[in-house]
Amino acid sequence: MSLRVAIVPGGAWGAALAVPLALNDSTVSLWMRSADAAAAFLSSHSHPHLPGVALPQSVTATPDLALSVEGADLVVLAAPSKALRQVLTRLRPLVRPETLLVSVTKGIEPDTLLRMSEVVAQELPNCPRLAVLSGPNFAIEVAHRRPTATVVAALDPRDAALVQEAFMTPDFRVYTHHDLVGVELGGALKNVVALAVGIADGLEIGHNATAALITRGLAEMARLGVALGAHPLTFAGLAGMGDLVLSCTGDYSRNRRAGLALGRGGRLDEVVASLGVVEGVPTTRGALTLSHRMGVAMPITEQVHRILYEGLPPQEGVAALMTRERTHEHGTVGGSLSEVEYPGEGGHFSLYLKSRRRRRPDPGSGA
Repeated sequence: MSLRVAIVPGGAWGAALAVPLALNDSTVSLWMRSADAAAAFLSSHSHPHLPGVALPQSVTATPDLALSVEGADLVVLAAPSKALRQVLTRLRPLVRPETLLVSVTKGIEPDTLLRMSEVVAQELPNCPRLAVLSGPNFAIEVAHRRPTATVVAALDPRDAALVQEAFMTPDFRVYTHHDLVGVELGGALKNVVALAVGIADGLEIGHNATAALITRGLAEMARLGVALGAHPLTFAGLAGMGDLVLSCTGDYSRNRRAGLALGRGGRLDEVVASLGVVEGVPTTRGALTLSHRMGVAMPITEQVHRILYEGLPPQEGVAALMTRERTHEHGTVGGSLSEVEYPGEGGHFSLYLKSRRRRRPDPGSGA
């Protein structure tokens, strides 16, 4: 499938995504923030954050944003969440309304509480075509063409199908999805849980704790997602559980590594300075505020926030989680039977939870 694609900007994730696009005969332009970075790429066809990867010759680079996006069929938005608005402001006069935008940025804007697609819609109101790509994808492994699966969601299924066709290769399997809200929230909220798991691993409190945090973290993600209009099953898929497991266990995960450093006594400012962008740090603020607004309990997110922004010692955060009020795994259950309903396609499906214990039979009754 031959398309003209601009990747803005051409960081490690953007450059990695250029590989499957180029393998599908698309012409790819990486927008680099400096002329030196563009020149270095053109001379070596390599990226400093993708060691050992030779990018296809059809991938070019330029420091000229207008030249990069000129005539583009797809514009891949790959800026960190804190820089996305600035990039979109520069793109506003350059992008055609018919261009399909593909957001691969994961996060929640802390001040506005907007998802990245909502930021795009706000800054580029004349560009209605938008898709979101997310999933358990480390850039270095995508660039090295190691087997990877991801998911693309769009309000228009035709746009999702176009992105699927543009990116899908024998090494990079792309699934389509209709739940843009859930796919985005899964990609953002998993970073908060990865911080928590990293902190626990830094404290060396054991594999049991890691498993509990991943599982209960997924429950938090799904609760907030459903409250915001997502489908619950999205969080059992690639953008939910898949991305969560990768970010909580993979050595390339910056959020996990940041948590490890914090659990070992590191200071937040020093940790972020050494690692660069750690998306879970600002996302924690936005996620906690959203949980309060929606009345959704997110105890792991709350303790991560206290550790990051209130100076709580990590050990005390763990203790606070372990000594919370007793509850049912799927929520508070009252009476003999409780029904927890989740919105689904074409109706609802229900989970019935019995809370009344069965009485032991009287030994003399013959029961």
